[in-house]
Amino acid sequence: MSIETDHNMIFRGFKESDGPELEEILKRNGQFASPAIEGFAAMQRVAACDAAILIVAESHNHACGFIKGVYDGSRALIHLLTIHPKMQNKKIGRALVDEFRKESKKRGATSLSVTVTDQSSGFWKKQGFEVLPVYLMLQNEI
Repeated sequence: MSIETDHNMIFRGFKESDGPELEEILKRNGQFASPAIEGFAAMQRVAACDAAILIVAESHNHACGFIKGVYDGSRALIHLLTIHPKMQNKKIGRALVDEFRKESKKRGATSLSVTVTDQSSGFWKKQGFEVLPVYLMLQNEI
């Protein structure tokens, strides 16, 4: 996957060299609470997993954001979207969601869900997602 947009943006798969830049973006956005889940080693595992979808946004040879989630054979779920603070509000997040949607549909997904925070729910509503009466629960150590 390598698609150029009008914003000098390329969307592509994860490369190991992306790790440090993507970790820095997560840290700047307050999304790096668990290195075991979001860190470089986790990114490598996600990229190697057939069920995972990990799309990186690149501008001028630098990773500037990514989206990751899964397709379980019937539905897709976005776990994380992050964009470098200096690149936010340039429709890159929307473009990553569109790329994720296309990839999910290509694999056979008929629906798309997303885990959100109160802070990000407005963005997701603008993307056409509806609030569901469910809870996400976590068991950190298994």
